[in-house]
Amino acid sequence: MRWAMVKAAIAGTVMVALAFLIPLGLMVQQTARDRAFTAAERQAAALGPALAITTDQEAVAKAMASTDSGARERLAVHLPGGATVGSARTDNDQLPSADSQGWTRTVRAGTVRVEGGYALLQPVAVDDGRVAMVEVFVPDSDLSRGVGTAWLVLSGVALALVAVSVAVADRMGTRIIRSARRLATAARSLGSGNLTVRIPVEGREAAGAPEELREAAYAFNAMADRVVHLLAAERELAADLSHRLRTPLTVLRLNAAALGGGDAADATRHAVSQLEREVDQIIRSARRDPVDAPPVVLGCDAVEVVRDRVAFWSALAEDEGRPWQLAGDEDPAPVLVQRGDLAAAVDALLGNVFRHTAVGTPFAVDVVTAEDAVILLVGDGGPGFTDPDTAIRRGAGHGGEGSTGLGLDIVRKLAEGTGGDILLGRSAVLGGAEIAVRLNTRTAVELPRQQRRRAGRLIRKD
Repeated sequence: MRWAMVKAAIAGTVMVALAFLIPLGLMVQQTARDRAFTAAERQAAALGPALAITTDQEAVAKAMASTDSGARERLAVHLPGGATVGSARTDNDQLPSADSQGWTRTVRAGTVRVEGGYALLQPVAVDDGRVAMVEVFVPDSDLSRGVGTAWLVLSGVALALVAVSVAVADRMGTRIIRSARRLATAARSLGSGNLTVRIPVEGREAAGAPEELREAAYAFNAMADRVVHLLAAERELAADLSHRLRTPLTVLRLNAAALGGGDAADATRHAVSQLEREVDQIIRSARRDPVDAPPVVLGCDAVEVVRDRVAFWSALAEDEGRPWQLAGDEDPAPVLVQRGDLAAAVDALLGNVFRHTAVGTPFAVDVVTAEDAVILLVGDGGPGFTDPDTAIRRGAGHGGEGSTGLGLDIVRKLAEGTGGDILLGRSAVLGGAEIAVRLNTRTAVELPRQQRRRAGRLIRKD
């Protein structure tokens, strides 16, 4: 914007300068021309008294020598009868026609183009009513004397005007750009999570800002205050809703304690304890001020997270008699997501298997590491998807009681956050549903279709 304003100022000033300075320069040039011919007319008129007294060539030559043009050999007199005194630069074809008595009184003054300039022809009355022709040579240098200096001065004035306009435009552009950059910086800071950022609208920092940008700053500050208010209300609501879970959790914990010994009882008590920790963590996170929140660590090992969550669900799978297998967990597979978010996505996928398939239905989990992505495949031997588009739509699931229809939407958002996607299909090995979640390890990299098909074939070979 700053450079655009400078270019606009240069263009406007140049056009205005040309509109005024070109006519002024032409006028100076015409003035110099008129001045040269006026001086020549005065030189010719200076010989009038001498010619009126005598036409003797010697006397005329002495009179011519006393003038400036005569001294510089720029003056000549064509006497009646055809005699010429001085340095004439015109020939007979360029002179007005004359008889033996000379030129008539009706002949007027004029100019003739000669080599190196112009010749001014001025008729002068002499004795006995005759007319002589005075010739004054005007060189081209006299016609343009001072014109070059005038053009230089005018050009300097034009450049000075352009420089002043550029300085003013740059000053104004700097103020506007400074305010715009301050607004952009504040917007980026707010977008990155800094809820305390505000734009100064008064004082020295806001001095010189345009009124429109001031209004934008007021609107930004109001928006930031509204965001803080909405987030605070949302945190309180989340804390209140999470606190309501404490009562049923207490009942579950007491019932789990009364189950006695055994693997199933221990697994139940472990699950209840973990659920209590998750609820406490939600309450603490909801009540924590976002300004004081610790920085989020982005990145985890997908293999480690999947191995941990599959181990957790394996206990329930053994109780229900579900065969299961995990493949592709030999080498680390780092991904650009939070560990907790990936664990929640894996829990949502495995939870759907237990919720939507009959007891004893097998399932398989496979982690495939591609060149620029990590693909998580979860398949089962259930009935599969009757409508994949509806299944992935947020809140549209029909899994019965306890199903919110948010599980696959959570997984989809996690994948799309890395530039990946989620694909729903049918498992060629187990015969049921198969979900492929692609997590890009480089932002906004599109995984080729050949790699997707290769990843799909890997689980079918196990």
